[in-house]
Amino acid sequence: MNEFEFIKNIKKKYGLDLVGDDCAVLPKDNENDLLLTADMIVEEIDFKLDWTTPQLLGQRSLAVSLSDIAAMGGDVTWGMLSIGVPEHLWEPRFLDAFYEGWHDLAAMYEVDLVGGDVSRTTNRFVIDSIVGGIVPKGKAILRSGARCGDGVFVSGPLGGAAAGLKLLKEGMRYDPKSSDPQSLMILKQLRPLPQLRLGKQLQEDGLATSMIDLSDGLSSDIAHICRASGTGARIFAEEMPFDADLLEVAGSVDEMLELTLHGGEDFELLFTGNSEKISAAGLSDVFRIGEITDNPGVIEVVRGGTTELLPAKGYRHF
Repeated sequence: MNEFEFIKNIKKKYGLDLVGDDCAVLPKDNENDLLLTADMIVEEIDFKLDWTTPQLLGQRSLAVSLSDIAAMGGDVTWGMLSIGVPEHLWEPRFLDAFYEGWHDLAAMYEVDLVGGDVSRTTNRFVIDSIVGGIVPKGKAILRSGARCGDGVFVSGPLGGAAAGLKLLKEGMRYDPKSSDPQSLMILKQLRPLPQLRLGKQLQEDGLATSMIDLSDGLSSDIAHICRASGTGARIFAEEMPFDADLLEVAGSVDEMLELTLHGGEDFELLFTGNSEKISAAGLSDVFRIGEITDNPGVIEVVRGGTTELLPAKGYRHF
Protein backbone atom coordinates (compact mmCIF):
# COMPACT_ATOMS: atom_id res chain seq x y z
CA MET A 1 0.00 0.00 0.00
CA ASN A 2 1.06 3.59 -0.54
CA GLU A 3 0.76 6.36 2.06
CA PHE A 4 -2.64 7.46 0.75
CA GLU A 5 -4.07 3.98 1.20
CA PHE A 6 -2.50 3.86 4.66
CA ILE A 7 -4.21 7.14 5.63
CA LYS A 8 -7.52 5.91 4.18
CA ASN A 9 -7.31 2.73 6.26
CA ILE A 10 -6.47 4.66 9.45
CA LYS A 11 -9.38 7.05 8.83
CA LYS A 12 -11.80 4.16 8.37
CA LYS A 13 -10.51 2.11 11.32
CA TYR A 14 -10.67 4.96 13.83
CA GLY A 15 -13.47 7.07 12.34
CA LEU A 16 -11.24 10.08 11.67
CA ASP A 17 -13.76 12.32 9.94
CA LEU A 18 -11.64 15.47 10.40
CA VAL A 19 -8.74 14.02 8.37
CA GLY A 20 -8.53 14.43 4.59
CA ASP A 21 -7.80 18.03 3.62
CA ASP A 22 -4.62 20.10 3.50
CA CYS A 23 -5.39 21.25 7.06
CA ALA A 24 -7.52 20.11 9.94
CA VAL A 25 -10.44 22.51 10.45
CA LEU A 26 -11.38 22.88 14.12
CA PRO A 27 -13.84 25.19 15.92
CA LYS A 28 -12.22 28.31 17.38
CA ASP A 29 -14.84 30.94 18.26
CA ASN A 30 -18.05 32.45 16.91
CA GLU A 31 -16.30 34.12 13.98
CA ASN A 32 -13.43 31.85 12.92
CA ASP A 33 -12.33 28.25 12.57
CA LEU A 34 -8.81 27.11 13.42
CA LEU A 35 -6.60 25.63 10.68
CA LEU A 36 -3.82 23.23 11.68
CA THR A 37 -1.27 21.54 9.42
CA ALA A 38 1.82 19.40 10.05
CA ASP A 39 4.65 18.48 7.68
CA MET A 40 7.63 16.21 8.26
CA ILE A 41 10.71 16.74 6.10
CA VAL A 42 13.51 14.16 6.20
CA GLU A 43 17.06 14.42 4.89
CA GLU A 44 17.82 12.15 1.91
CA ILE A 45 14.07 11.63 1.38
CA ASP A 46 12.70 15.15 0.98
CA PHE A 47 15.96 17.06 0.56
CA LYS A 48 19.71 16.63 0.28
CA LEU A 49 22.02 18.99 2.13
CA ASP A 50 24.50 19.14 -0.75
CA TRP A 51 21.68 20.40 -3.01
CA THR A 52 20.63 23.36 -0.89
CA THR A 53 21.78 25.83 1.78
CA PRO A 54 20.68 25.98 5.42
CA GLN A 55 18.88 29.28 4.72
CA LEU A 56 16.92 27.87 1.77
CA LEU A 57 16.10 24.74 3.76
CA GLY A 58 14.73 26.85 6.61
CA GLN A 59 12.52 28.77 4.18
CA ARG A 60 11.28 25.60 2.50
CA SER A 61 10.41 23.95 5.81
CA LEU A 62 7.97 26.79 6.53
CA ALA A 63 6.77 27.30 2.95
CA VAL A 64 5.36 23.79 2.58
CA SER A 65 3.15 24.34 5.63
CA LEU A 66 2.10 27.85 4.62
CA SER A 67 1.00 26.38 1.29
CA ASP A 68 -1.44 24.11 3.15
CA ILE A 69 -3.02 27.14 4.83
CA ALA A 70 -3.25 28.83 1.42
CA ALA A 71 -5.05 25.78 0.03
CA MET A 72 -7.81 26.24 2.63
CA GLY A 73 -8.19 29.97 1.93
CA GLY A 74 -6.92 30.90 5.38
CA ASP A 75 -4.72 33.43 7.15
CA VAL A 76 -1.61 32.06 8.83
CA THR A 77 -0.95 33.17 12.41
CA TRP A 78 1.74 31.07 14.09
CA GLY A 79 4.21 28.24 13.58
CA MET A 80 5.97 25.58 15.63
CA LEU A 81 9.27 24.06 14.52
CA SER A 82 10.83 20.86 15.82
CA ILE A 83 14.14 19.50 14.58
CA GLY A 84 16.11 16.28 14.98
CA VAL A 85 19.80 17.04 14.56
CA PRO A 86 22.68 14.58 13.98
CA GLU A 87 25.87 15.34 15.87
CA HIS A 88 27.83 16.54 12.81
CA LEU A 89 25.27 19.33 12.24
CA TRP A 90 25.08 20.41 15.87
CA GLU A 91 27.03 23.61 15.35
CA PRO A 92 26.01 27.29 15.34
CA ARG A 93 26.82 28.12 11.73
CA PHE A 94 24.39 25.58 10.27
CA LEU A 95 21.62 26.02 12.84
CA ASP A 96 21.74 29.83 12.85
CA ALA A 97 21.49 29.93 9.07
CA PHE A 98 18.61 27.44 9.08
CA TYR A 99 16.58 29.48 11.58
CA GLU A 100 17.47 32.69 9.76
CA GLY A 101 15.90 31.27 6.60
CA TRP A 102 12.77 30.22 8.49
CA HIS A 103 12.38 33.68 10.01
CA ASP A 104 13.04 35.44 6.69
CA LEU A 105 9.99 33.79 5.16
CA ALA A 106 7.99 34.11 8.39
CA ALA A 107 8.51 37.88 8.33
CA MET A 108 7.00 38.07 4.83
CA TYR A 109 3.73 36.57 6.07
CA GLU A 110 3.74 37.80 9.70
CA VAL A 111 4.15 34.33 11.20
CA ASP A 112 5.23 34.06 14.85
CA LEU A 113 7.33 31.13 16.04
CA VAL A 114 5.60 30.04 19.25
CA GLY A 115 7.37 26.78 20.14
CA GLY A 116 8.82 23.47 19.05
CA ASP A 117 11.33 20.87 20.17
CA VAL A 118 14.93 19.82 19.59
CA SER A 119 16.19 16.25 19.66
CA ARG A 120 19.19 14.26 18.50
CA THR A 121 19.11 11.85 15.57
CA THR A 122 21.65 9.27 14.53
CA ASN A 123 22.66 10.52 11.08
CA ARG A 124 19.97 12.57 9.29
CA PHE A 125 18.44 16.00 9.78
CA VAL A 126 14.67 15.81 10.41
CA ILE A 127 12.25 18.76 10.42
CA ASP A 128 8.71 18.79 11.80
CA SER A 129 6.73 21.91 10.91
CA ILE A 130 3.35 22.76 12.45
CA VAL A 131 1.48 25.88 11.40
CA GLY A 132 -1.78 27.35 12.63
CA GLY A 133 -4.13 29.73 10.90
CA ILE A 134 -7.69 30.97 10.85
CA VAL A 135 -10.52 31.10 8.34
CA PRO A 136 -14.04 32.55 8.67
CA LYS A 137 -16.33 30.03 10.31
CA GLY A 138 -17.61 27.41 7.89
CA LYS A 139 -15.75 29.04 4.96
CA ALA A 140 -12.64 26.86 4.63
CA ILE A 141 -12.17 25.66 1.05
CA LEU A 142 -12.22 21.86 1.15
CA ARG A 143 -11.24 19.27 -1.42
CA SER A 144 -14.79 17.92 -1.43
CA GLY A 145 -16.67 20.82 -3.04
CA ALA A 146 -16.01 20.27 -6.75
CA ARG A 147 -19.13 19.83 -8.89
CA CYS A 148 -19.76 18.68 -12.45
CA GLY A 149 -19.30 21.61 -14.81
CA ASP A 150 -16.78 23.46 -12.65
CA GLY A 151 -13.63 24.61 -14.38
CA VAL A 152 -10.24 23.35 -13.16
CA PHE A 153 -7.68 26.10 -12.58
CA VAL A 154 -4.06 26.50 -11.50
CA SER A 155 -2.51 29.61 -9.99
CA GLY A 156 0.59 29.85 -12.16
CA PRO A 157 3.02 28.19 -14.58
CA LEU A 158 3.92 24.58 -13.80
CA GLY A 159 6.87 22.25 -14.22
CA GLY A 160 9.67 24.52 -13.03
CA ALA A 161 10.19 22.81 -9.67
CA ALA A 162 10.19 19.33 -11.24
CA ALA A 163 12.71 20.54 -13.84
CA GLY A 164 14.82 21.96 -11.02
CA LEU A 165 14.82 18.58 -9.29
CA LYS A 166 15.83 16.92 -12.57
CA LEU A 167 18.79 19.29 -12.86
CA LEU A 168 19.86 18.64 -9.27
CA LYS A 169 19.79 14.89 -9.88
CA GLU A 170 21.94 15.44 -12.97
CA GLY A 171 24.61 17.19 -10.89
CA MET A 172 23.80 20.89 -11.29
CA ARG A 173 23.70 23.12 -8.22
CA TYR A 174 22.03 26.42 -7.46
CA ASP A 175 24.18 29.46 -8.19
CA PRO A 176 22.80 32.56 -6.42
CA LYS A 177 24.89 34.76 -8.72
CA SER A 178 23.33 33.32 -11.87
CA SER A 179 20.06 34.30 -13.54
CA ASP A 180 20.17 31.58 -16.18
CA PRO A 181 17.03 29.40 -16.62
CA GLN A 182 18.62 26.38 -14.96
CA SER A 183 19.41 28.24 -11.73
CA LEU A 184 15.96 29.81 -11.66
CA MET A 185 14.26 26.42 -11.94
CA ILE A 186 16.51 24.92 -9.27
CA LEU A 187 15.52 27.82 -7.02
CA LYS A 188 11.84 26.99 -7.62
CA GLN A 189 12.57 23.51 -6.28
CA LEU A 190 14.58 24.72 -3.29
CA ARG A 191 12.46 27.75 -2.31
CA PRO A 192 8.75 27.36 -3.12
CA LEU A 193 6.57 30.42 -2.54
CA PRO A 194 3.14 29.77 -0.99
CA GLN A 195 0.13 31.39 -2.67
CA LEU A 196 -1.45 32.74 0.51
CA ARG A 197 -2.79 35.97 -0.95
CA LEU A 198 -4.57 34.26 -3.82
CA GLY A 199 -5.95 31.52 -1.55
CA LYS A 200 -7.40 34.18 0.74
CA GLN A 201 -8.90 36.10 -2.18
CA LEU A 202 -10.57 32.98 -3.56
CA GLN A 203 -12.08 32.34 -0.14
CA GLU A 204 -13.23 35.92 0.46
CA ASP A 205 -14.83 36.20 -2.99
CA GLY A 206 -16.39 32.73 -2.84
CA LEU A 207 -14.80 31.74 -6.14
CA ALA A 208 -13.32 28.30 -5.37
CA THR A 209 -15.55 25.27 -4.81
CA SER A 210 -12.57 23.04 -3.94
CA MET A 211 -8.82 23.52 -3.63
CA ILE A 212 -5.52 21.77 -2.95
CA ASP A 213 -1.89 22.81 -3.25
CA LEU A 214 0.26 21.20 -5.94
CA SER A 215 2.79 19.28 -3.89
CA ASP A 216 2.54 15.65 -5.03
CA GLY A 217 1.90 16.45 -8.70
CA LEU A 218 -1.07 17.57 -10.78
CA SER A 219 -2.13 14.02 -11.72
CA SER A 220 -2.22 12.96 -8.06
CA ASP A 221 -3.65 16.17 -6.65
CA ILE A 222 -6.59 16.40 -9.07
CA ALA A 223 -7.30 12.77 -8.15
CA HIS A 224 -7.46 13.80 -4.47
CA ILE A 225 -10.07 16.45 -5.31
CA CYS A 226 -12.12 14.07 -7.43
CA ARG A 227 -12.00 11.33 -4.80
CA ALA A 228 -13.17 13.70 -2.07
CA SER A 229 -15.85 15.28 -4.29
CA GLY A 230 -17.15 12.11 -5.93
CA THR A 231 -16.41 13.44 -9.41
CA GLY A 232 -14.12 12.96 -12.37
CA ALA A 233 -12.02 15.47 -14.30
CA ARG A 234 -10.82 16.21 -17.80
CA ILE A 235 -7.48 18.01 -18.26
CA PHE A 236 -6.60 19.77 -21.53
CA ALA A 237 -2.89 19.42 -22.28
CA GLU A 238 -2.93 22.32 -24.75
CA GLU A 239 -4.11 24.67 -21.97
CA MET A 240 -1.30 23.75 -19.60
CA PRO A 241 0.72 26.83 -18.48
CA PHE A 242 4.29 25.61 -18.82
CA ASP A 243 7.12 27.38 -17.04
CA ALA A 244 8.68 29.81 -19.52
CA ASP A 245 12.08 28.06 -19.53
CA LEU A 246 10.84 24.49 -19.22
CA LEU A 247 11.52 23.43 -22.81
CA GLU A 248 15.21 24.25 -22.45
CA VAL A 249 15.53 21.70 -19.65
CA ALA A 250 12.96 19.16 -20.79
CA GLY A 251 14.12 19.01 -24.40
CA SER A 252 10.73 18.02 -25.82
CA VAL A 253 7.05 18.83 -25.43
CA ASP A 254 6.38 15.26 -24.26
CA GLU A 255 8.90 15.63 -21.43
CA MET A 256 7.49 19.06 -20.56
CA LEU A 257 4.05 17.53 -20.17
CA GLU A 258 5.45 14.66 -18.11
CA LEU A 259 7.16 17.05 -15.69
CA THR A 260 4.07 19.25 -15.48
CA LEU A 261 1.53 16.48 -14.91
CA HIS A 262 3.52 14.29 -12.55
CA GLY A 263 6.48 16.26 -11.21
CA GLY A 264 4.90 18.16 -8.34
CA GLU A 265 6.38 20.59 -5.80
CA ASP A 266 5.35 23.73 -7.68
CA PHE A 267 3.17 24.57 -4.63
CA GLU A 268 0.78 26.48 -6.84
CA LEU A 269 -2.93 26.20 -6.05
CA LEU A 270 -5.17 23.77 -7.96
CA PHE A 271 -8.81 24.75 -7.59
CA THR A 272 -12.25 24.39 -9.13
CA GLY A 273 -15.06 26.86 -9.62
CA ASN A 274 -17.48 28.58 -11.97
CA SER A 275 -15.45 29.47 -15.06
CA GLU A 276 -17.41 32.61 -15.90
CA LYS A 277 -17.14 34.04 -12.38
CA ILE A 278 -13.43 33.31 -12.14
CA SER A 279 -12.78 34.82 -15.57
CA ALA A 280 -14.76 37.94 -14.61
CA ALA A 281 -12.73 38.32 -11.41
CA GLY A 282 -9.65 39.22 -13.46
CA LEU A 283 -7.24 37.16 -11.39
CA SER A 284 -3.67 37.44 -12.66
CA ASP A 285 -1.65 34.30 -13.44
CA VAL A 286 -4.67 32.00 -13.13
CA PHE A 287 -5.14 29.44 -15.91
CA ARG A 288 -8.09 27.21 -16.76
CA ILE A 289 -6.73 23.76 -17.59
CA GLY A 290 -9.78 21.51 -17.48
CA GLU A 291 -13.25 20.73 -16.22
CA ILE A 292 -14.96 18.60 -13.61
CA THR A 293 -17.07 15.72 -14.97
CA ASP A 294 -19.79 13.47 -13.57
CA ASN A 295 -17.71 10.32 -14.09
CA PRO A 296 -16.52 9.58 -10.53
CA GLY A 297 -12.86 8.68 -10.16
CA VAL A 298 -12.08 8.92 -13.88
CA ILE A 299 -9.35 11.45 -14.69
CA GLU A 300 -8.73 12.08 -18.38
CA VAL A 301 -6.20 14.11 -20.33
CA VAL A 302 -7.02 15.45 -23.80
CA ARG A 303 -4.12 16.03 -26.15
CA GLY A 304 -4.27 16.61 -29.90
CA GLY A 305 -7.89 15.52 -30.03
CA THR A 306 -7.13 12.22 -28.27
CA THR A 307 -8.51 11.44 -24.82
CA GLU A 308 -6.61 9.09 -22.51
CA LEU A 309 -6.83 8.12 -18.87
CA LEU A 310 -4.49 10.13 -16.64
CA PRO A 311 -2.91 7.89 -14.00
CA ALA A 312 -1.93 9.40 -10.65
CA LYS A 313 1.86 9.22 -11.00
CA GLY A 314 2.86 11.99 -8.63
CA TYR A 315 5.30 11.52 -5.78
CA ARG A 316 4.68 8.74 -3.26
CA HIS A 317 6.78 7.90 -0.22
CA PHE A 318 5.84 4.21 -0.38
